[in-house]
Amino acid sequence: MPKINRRAFVATAAAAATLATPYIVQAQTQPVPPPAPSPPAPGPFKQPPLPFAETALAPVIGARTVALQYSRHHAGYYTNLNSITKGTPYASMTLPQLVVEANKDKDRRFFNNAGQAWNHEIYWEQFTPGGARAPEKRLLELISVTFGSLDEMKNKIVASAGTVFGSGWTWLVHDGSKIEIVNTAGGDGPLTSGKTALVGIDVWEHAYYLDYENRRPEHVKAVLDNIINWDVVADRLKA
Repeated sequence: MPKINRRAFVATAAAAATLATPYIVQAQTQPVPPPAPSPPAPGPFKQPPLPFAETALAPVIGARTVALQYSRHHAGYYTNLNSITKGTPYASMTLPQLVVEANKDKDRRFFNNAGQAWNHEIYWEQFTPGGARAPEKRLLELISVTFGSLDEMKNKIVASAGTVFGSGWTWLVHDGSKIEIVNTAGGDGPLTSGKTALVGIDVWEHAYYLDYENRRPEHVKAVLDNIINWDVVADRLKA
């Protein structure tokens, strides 16, 4: 085997690196197209249309995150739900009814899929464009009485979201007399405790990892500061 001296080795390695660099840079910077939307799931449970363009929440939530979460994760819950409820009493229920009833079922597939389907409906709706950028009137009064200020409420929501171990949700809820912050695990939500969801923050990793990596508190703060439609939240309070 012929010997390669150090100078020849360095020259060869440099040439190889020069040739490889454009391809490495291209791989790192080439935009990845969003996933194609899943076809609508056949059955009684229908995924509501996304109330904004996939790019509308950027840079707080990137278009690819929205596309993956809505077209894959959220759509998948309806597909699963329509499949597993076929021929069962659940098929004739509304989605909120199913969530409550399925929480009593030992077969957690029904609850997990129904809970996540409903949670995401609340989630997407709160980002509908065109509403108030800050709470007003009764909602603002409740926030001030309960937390002292809007900023303090946001700080408490961010802190609470940071304590959720693994996957789950952080909610601002109304129980008919007061508002409070609660965490739920997995696909659980306020329906199972009889409370009204006002704001729902998804802290499953797929909701923020592409945009924030493991910086969950940063994601939650950005959501609260920039893309909540507080008119939607106030309407939920009235209901």
